[in-house]
Parts: sequence; structure tokens; C-alpha cells
Amino acid sequence: MARAKNRGYQQSFSPSYTIRRWRLGIYIRLSKEDLKKGKDDSNSVKNQRDLLNDFYRRNIDEFESITEYVDDGHTGTDANREDFQRLLADVMNGKINCVIVKDLSRFARNYSDAGSLIDNLFVQMGVRFISLAENVDSYKNPDSVSNIIVPITNVMNEFYARDTSRKIRSVFKSKGMSGKHLTGTVIYGYLWDEKREHWLVDEEAAEVVRRIFSLTLEGYGPYQIACKLSTDRIEIPVVHLARFNEGVNRSKPVKDPYGWGSSTIVNILKKREYLGHTINFKTRKHFKDKKSHYVSEDEWTIFENTHEAIIDQQTFDLAQKIRSNVRRYPNGWGEAAPLTGLLYCADCGGKMYVHRTNNGKRISQYTCSNYTKVPCGTLCLTQHRINESAILTLVSDTLRAIAEYSKNDRTEFIHTVQEMQVAQQSADISKKRRRLAAAQKRAGELEKLICKIYEDNALGKLPDARYKALDAQYAKEQDALEIEIAELEKAVTGYEQSQKSAEKFIALIDKYENFDTLTNTMLNEFVEKILVHERARKGSQDTTQEIEIYFNFLGRYIPPSLQPVPLTPEEQEELRKKEERKDRLHQNYLKRKASGAQKQYEDKIKAKKKAEMDAKKALIRAEDMKKGVFSTVGQLPKEEPRKGGIAASAAV
Repeated sequence: MARAKNRGYQQSFSPSYTIRRWRLGIYIRLSKEDLKKGKDDSNSVKNQRDLLNDFYRRNIDEFESITEYVDDGHTGTDANREDFQRLLADVMNGKINCVIVKDLSRFARNYSDAGSLIDNLFVQMGVRFISLAENVDSYKNPDSVSNIIVPITNVMNEFYARDTSRKIRSVFKSKGMSGKHLTGTVIYGYLWDEKREHWLVDEEAAEVVRRIFSLTLEGYGPYQIACKLSTDRIEIPVVHLARFNEGVNRSKPVKDPYGWGSSTIVNILKKREYLGHTINFKTRKHFKDKKSHYVSEDEWTIFENTHEAIIDQQTFDLAQKIRSNVRRYPNGWGEAAPLTGLLYCADCGGKMYVHRTNNGKRISQYTCSNYTKVPCGTLCLTQHRINESAILTLVSDTLRAIAEYSKNDRTEFIHTVQEMQVAQQSADISKKRRRLAAAQKRAGELEKLICKIYEDNALGKLPDARYKALDAQYAKEQDALEIEIAELEKAVTGYEQSQKSAEKFIALIDKYENFDTLTNTMLNEFVEKILVHERARKGSQDTTQEIEIYFNFLGRYIPPSLQPVPLTPEEQEELRKKEERKDRLHQNYLKRKASGAQKQYEDKIKAKKKAEMDAKKALIRAEDMKKGVFSTVGQLPKEEPRKGGIAASAAV
């Protein structure tokens, strides 16, 4: 019983011991540990019942009725025991007004619960409480309740429960640290060996797991994958595992054995166990509530290559990248645009999401997500709008040029990549190396200072208060330096390792014969991010827009064939004339806008275009309705109004 509830009882009831014949409730509890000891143990249900009934018979004149409450196989730290809760309910409604137990440990192994119930609830309601082992009787000997033995016993019982839990955890920790699976069940895709010590690949299920990852790389979402598996009548994991007498819910009836859900797909995509690793200590239990609580990933213990892998590391990492980048709507279903999660606004850094242009055509365009946030234009001044096809063409041309360059002269390619990386990172990494050296030097100085003030304090040269203040100050600075040094060392190591990134990129290039059509998998394998700048001149049909492509392993790299070429004097003159003409036209536009003539013209054109647009939209919508992709509210099946009902728990 929670303390918050007990406080209310203190305000509602006052002591009253006028009753002489009691309605007795005997409470019996046998824990799981007691069950293991055997039926002849002193704490068995039979022995407890005999002892309590013997007390009742010897004092039968004091009681007018007797009710038995038994919790068989329940821990004392569990306050949600069925009969324990029934006993409390009967106390509250007056069915019983006297409770008797063999000893306090049968009642609860939690001091706060036992103390609150005995000291507060029972005493305040005039309920007599008897514990035979501790000789507690709140009616005949009120002082026995507040006797020192009661809180001490309750504390010892709670300590026993905590100590037992600690010992059990130590056994599990010892087993888990040995690399063995702590779970008694296998995940979908594996089966136990004969000794139930190692996981073996279940090829039938493993093929489904590989298919799920493959479809994810192709751009399908969890909902779409679930629909495909359901259509192909693939058994869901719980049904498949039940065939081998495995799984936690194997005895539970299943409504649809082929009813795959999005959550199941997502859970499969997250499991590192498919890499061949054993992962222990993903959850933690507390001895009081006995519930499993998930912990953060940095607290997991991972043992690599303990069983055969179903998914390789590259495929797993790529799937996680796609899952983290892609935005689907409304609830994880729908087709994902190929560039979602890869495009970023060059000015504000916000992600760019796809939109279908409002012109009656299926043209995908990307715009900055920050621009449209209310108030519009505050977080980012412009949309940075760009066609999907333009980006894909540019990426395809760049990859094709890189592949050709690397194949023709690999030595030169590697050399130019390294020079480019040095130019981009040398200044930053030099700064980090200098800071790393300074941080390491200061960390050494702090260690000497801490030793010095300790010696001064021990010799009486430094007062305790001053020592504590300096020690706390130095310790705080030391902790901050340790974090900074770790980050700097990681950055320096990463830079040194990046010198071999050209070879990694070449190996990736060699996987594909051509780059005419870019799949979702290829885009995520090659591209780290793409920065989109605003157009040089908005509103102009002939303008430029800068795009920065950052590749995995390479960073930003432009092959020699795509690098800008100096213009000839003739080309420069032609370009100057074009820019002059654009400026002149723009000035005329501003004049028309100021006079109002431009708005009249735009309204006339908009009305004409809107009529054409509505007609095109109607055709597209008709196509979608025919395919079953879209339906109006009026087309939904009619249903009779359903009467609302009150749940049984709410009605009580």
C-alpha cells in the first residue's frame, strides 16, 4: 500500500477499541523461495494455517468469524498480491477488524509498507493486528506496536529481501559476463541447440529477417514491409517460434497467424543480435517491484561473434541510417522519398523534406523544413526549393565521373583525395592537437596539486574546510578535462584513420557497374549529406543554385572533370550581357509591381492556371482512387452508431 494512500487514512479515522468480539482474518503467505525448501518447512502454508488456527481455537471466545487469505508463491515485496489486496479491501469495508499473521515477514518484507499499515492504517481504524512470532497485539498490548522490535524486524525483513535480490543479481551477472545468453528464449531467426547453450540459425526465419533488412534498404517502410509479409502469408514470429515450443507467448491463442505489424518489423531492425552478438543486461529489476526496466545502450554488455550472424555490419548500419533519416507519414506508412534525410539547408542547417508541387504534375521538390515553421520565414528566410531530379542527376554524374577517374588512375585519385582532406582538416586538426597537449599537461598538474593539498591537510598545514573546497574544485576540473581529452583523442584518431578512406571509397565504387539509376541503397551508401543553397536569382527561369555533396569516407570531393573551367573572354562577355538583361527585366518587374499592373496580370494568369490545375488534379486523384490509394470520406463504408459502454473497472 503506497504511503500517499495511508496519509489519507490518518485524517479520516480515530482509534476505537470498544469491540470485544472480533471478525478475524488470518493471512498466510508462502514465497517462491519457501516453495523450493519443501512442504515440511516451518513457513509452509500448512504449518502457518495450523499455527494460526490453533491460536483461534484457544481464543475462540474473542472472535465471532474467521476468514482465510492465502498468497501461495508470492514475494513479500510485491504489494499487489491477490489475497493481500482482498484482505485490505475487507478491512476497508468492515468485513474484518482483526488481522493475524505468523510473523511480520509473512505480512511484508518492506518496512515502509508494513510500518504504514500497522502504525497508521490498522491503528487509526481500530483494527487489531497480531503477529505471533514477535508477540505483537495492538489491542491487548498497544505498546507492542511501537516496540523497538517491530521496526527492527521490518528493517531486517526488507534487508533480507534486498540481500536475496542482490545475490540473485550477482549470479546473473556472473553468467552474463561469461558471454552466455541470460534470456531463456531465442529471438526470431534463431533456435537453441540441444543443450540450450548456444543459438543456431533457423534458416526459414533467417531468410525472412534478411528480406526485411533488404526491403528497408530499398526504401520500404515498416508498414509496407508488414503488408508484403502478410500478403505472402509468412507466419508472424510468435507463431513460428511456437512450432518449436519456443517464445514467451507460445500458449496464447493468435487471432491472425499472418498478421504482421509495423512494431514487429521495427523491433527486428533494431536487434544487434542478428550481427552474431550476445547482448546482456538490457534490463534491470528492483527487488521491490520485480519489474524489468530498460537501461540505456551504454550500459549494455556486448559479446561479439558468439553465434552465427544473419546480417552483416554494413547492412545493419545502413538500415539504421535509413531508419533515422526517413520521415514517413502519418504513422510510419507510405513511400519514402529517396533523398529524405540526406538534404540539408546550407543557410540554417535544417532538414529538407519533399513536397509535390501544386501544379497538377507529379514533380517532387524539396524545401527547407525551418522556412515553413510559424511564423513563416523566421527560422530560415527562404525555401531553398529544388527539384529532386536535379539532385539525383548531379549525384549520378558526380559518381560516374569519380568512378571513371578512379579506374583510369587510382594512384592519382588517392593522392588528390588525401590532398583535399588535408586542406579541409589540417587547420582544424592542428588546433585540436594543440588543445589536446595542453589538456593533458593540465591534467598532470592537477594530479600533483591534489596530492599536495592532501599532504598539507594531513600535516595540519591546510584547514579541513579549505582542503574540501580545493579538492572539490580540482576534482570538477579534472572530470571536465577527462571528457575533453577523450573527445580530442577520438577526433585526432579519426583524422589519422581517414587517410585510408580513399581505398574504402574505391572498394564501394567497384561494387557497381554503372550509376545511371541510383537506388535508395546506393544513395545512403555513398552520400553522407547534401547542402542546398538558395538560388542566385529567385523568380528567374535561368539561374544557378550551388549544391555541396559530401560523400561517405571522402567528404566534399569534386572530380577534375566536373571542376569549374575558366571562361574565355568571349564567354565572359556573353555572360555579362545575360546578367545585364536579367537586371533590366527585374527593374521593370519592380515598376509594374509598384503601379499595381503586375498584380492584375498575375490574378488573370492565376485564374487561368487554376482551372487547368484543377482539371489535372482531378485526373490524378481519379487514378489514385482507381488504384485504391485514395478515398474520400463519403466513400467510406457506412456504420451504425455504436453505444458506448462503461468498463467494469470504471463502474465499480
